[in-house]
Amino acid sequence: MTRYIGLDVHKRFVEYCILDAAGKKLSRGQVACVRTTLEAFAKKVLQRTDHVALEASTNTWSVVAILRPHVVRLVVSNPLRTKAIAEAKIKTDKVDAEVLGQLLRCDYLPSVWQPDHDTEQLRRLTTQHATLMTERSRIKNRIQSRIARLLLVPPCKILWTKAGHLWLRELSLPVDERLSLDGDLRMLAATEHELAAIDQLTAVTAHRDVQIQLLMTLPGVNFVGAVGLLAALGDINRFKDGDHAAAYLGLTPSTHQSGKRCFHGHITKAGSSHTRWLLTQGVQHLARHPGPLGVFFRRLAKRRNRNVAIVATARKLVTIAFLMLKHQEPYRYAKPELMRTKFRDLHYQATGKRLPIQRTQRPRGLAEIYRSIGLPDTAAPAELPKGERAMLEKRKLTGWVDEIHQPGHSIRSTRSAPKKKSVG
Repeated sequence: MTRYIGLDVHKRFVEYCILDAAGKKLSRGQVACVRTTLEAFAKKVLQRTDHVALEASTNTWSVVAILRPHVVRLVVSNPLRTKAIAEAKIKTDKVDAEVLGQLLRCDYLPSVWQPDHDTEQLRRLTTQHATLMTERSRIKNRIQSRIARLLLVPPCKILWTKAGHLWLRELSLPVDERLSLDGDLRMLAATEHELAAIDQLTAVTAHRDVQIQLLMTLPGVNFVGAVGLLAALGDINRFKDGDHAAAYLGLTPSTHQSGKRCFHGHITKAGSSHTRWLLTQGVQHLARHPGPLGVFFRRLAKRRNRNVAIVATARKLVTIAFLMLKHQEPYRYAKPELMRTKFRDLHYQATGKRLPIQRTQRPRGLAEIYRSIGLPDTAAPAELPKGERAMLEKRKLTGWVDEIHQPGHSIRSTRSAPKKKSVG
């Protein structure tokens, strides 16, 4: 007999309601949200033909891992969309569990994608990195606030250099202020030590994963940003196109339409806020990039403002990343020498060993650099689609693109050349 079970999961207990195919309640109850108890519940109560539903929450994926082997189907619902569908004046744990079961029985439960083991591991790594980054910023802000409150002026522009740390440790302060500052400095040192350990593990993960290395070929995206982006997107095949992937990360404008009125507002900010932060930080490095992304950023920043250009370029980065992962192709317009340096640094960060530098070797083209790294080939300029080639011609980039793909090239500096003074 097919049964439909709704689970209302809390930190300390799980409320469950079991329904038959007609929607009749067969049984209900409550079990402790503890691993051993849930394993016993799964073996004693659940059947192989059961369909189970629960909402996404803090401990959802741990519960899913325990229950999934014991049922035929397990659905994790989107709590916001479920609330919009099944809003009720009377809300209790028993009602919530029954509502989940009924929606699942009627096949009307809005579900979320369930990450595989590798993606879940990347997400835990990214979450820990984001937590440590936030904690480090909080400690630094607290120290700077204390310095400003005491009307002290640091001797250096950036306080977090070696000279700045030495100045902080040698400050003559009242006993209570000295105690607080020393405590913050110890916490800052401990946080940076943990952050270095997370970066090391992230580098090892990136060094072993070709998907992450593909994303690293994007300008402004290092191994931390590539891991964060892949962790947020997961299986790329679940998105229809790059625009849907960007919408999943909350980088598309919100829309309010009624009748003949249509208003587009700020971005929706759905999905991972840390991934959006990583992308926007990476875009900051595109101001002087000579490729299509740099041209796009500069044109938009000139017409609108820098913040609008940053968000729009971050959205374009996601759409390009979608195509790169879908077609298993690295970025076509990367700077070869920058790619060689980026992946040499990744190798050193992951293994602790430096790759030999052959200073007398001739400059190599982008395709040759990618092959030496172990990445798939990228399309040569002559193989580009007609529309993409037309875009390059319109932006006057064909010469630069031919140059980076040509063996023995000599790439121009990305910095703007100083203007020559007119004589006379």
